[in-house]
Amino acid sequence: MNIEELRDIGTAKLPKPIADFFNSGSTYQETLAANTAAFSKYKLRSRVLVDVSKPDTSTVVFGNRISFPLCVSPAGIQGMAHPDGELATSRACAKAGINMGISSFANYDFDEIMKQGESSGVHYALQMYTMRDKVLQEKIIRRAEARGVKAILLTADSPVLGVRWNEHKGDFRAITGFEFPIIGITEEMWRSSSHEEMFDKFNDDTHNWARDIPYLRSLTKMEIWVKGIMTAEDTLLAIKHGVNGILVSNHGGRQLDGVPATLDALVECVGAGQGRIKIHVDGGFRSGTDIFKALALGADCCWVGRPTIWSLAYKGQEGVDLMLKLLQDDFRRCMQLCGCRTIKDISRSCLSRMNSDGVLARL
Repeated sequence: MNIEELRDIGTAKLPKPIADFFNSGSTYQETLAANTAAFSKYKLRSRVLVDVSKPDTSTVVFGNRISFPLCVSPAGIQGMAHPDGELATSRACAKAGINMGISSFANYDFDEIMKQGESSGVHYALQMYTMRDKVLQEKIIRRAEARGVKAILLTADSPVLGVRWNEHKGDFRAITGFEFPIIGITEEMWRSSSHEEMFDKFNDDTHNWARDIPYLRSLTKMEIWVKGIMTAEDTLLAIKHGVNGILVSNHGGRQLDGVPATLDALVECVGAGQGRIKIHVDGGFRSGTDIFKALALGADCCWVGRPTIWSLAYKGQEGVDLMLKLLQDDFRRCMQLCGCRTIKDISRSCLSRMNSDGVLARL
């Protein structure tokens, strides 16, 4: 009936070390919990006697009209949740008419993943870290552009990995039978090192705005988005360096514990952007109402990660189909009950929040 039930059923079907890897955040997991809790601070302002018989939930992302303002996040190692992994997710996204992000740590090559949805017209974005091996990075970018990937999601919040105690306690390694063909890491290479050791060898922690954005621009005409923005200062830098958009994200609470919920950071980033840059957000989305609230606060689109994993574990593509339908149906109904016919009708006036004096006030 809802995403929480998918979480419970999907998690129960996974071995505990794998469930812990997917579900846990860093250290005390304060940010992980905050991501979901932040939505409850905002109340919906329902409207009446509005003709909402023909609601239009569609919007445009990466130059492509999608069925509603949601994309599937580039969560890695989906093969641990279901053998079909990213292939099943791609088929579900194509069926639902929404775009998909592909992780650099996908268990299938992006060519295989994109073939699952190429007849549907949905678009794909490739998540990428700044890599030490520039030859390999350039090869990946050129292959992606030639294949039709529309955007690079440059993950900027991970010069080093956050401290994930569950991985250290369990000495987490990926399950056997899967490799990482996009970045050329074999099963043997992966299992010979811890997650953190492998990441440190792979990732370039010298990354910076002045070097890496122009470098990517020199290699490709794909859209360049920066994922991991949480402040007004970095939003302004993204505008200054001419990126196509930002994804407000705290890596699902898996990097620096103690940073705000992404919904709270969204307000700051939207204020700094002032309409000059596209702003997407991920983190803690569990209902269509959550998506509505984020759009009302200024987001152009939302992304989901863990719900995809739980749905894969539940029943492969069928599970992801169900998850996307639940979110879209709930989003449409929320629009209708708030008197919104189109995405453009969703604004801050649709929300209220409790003031310090205890009075509920319209934003």
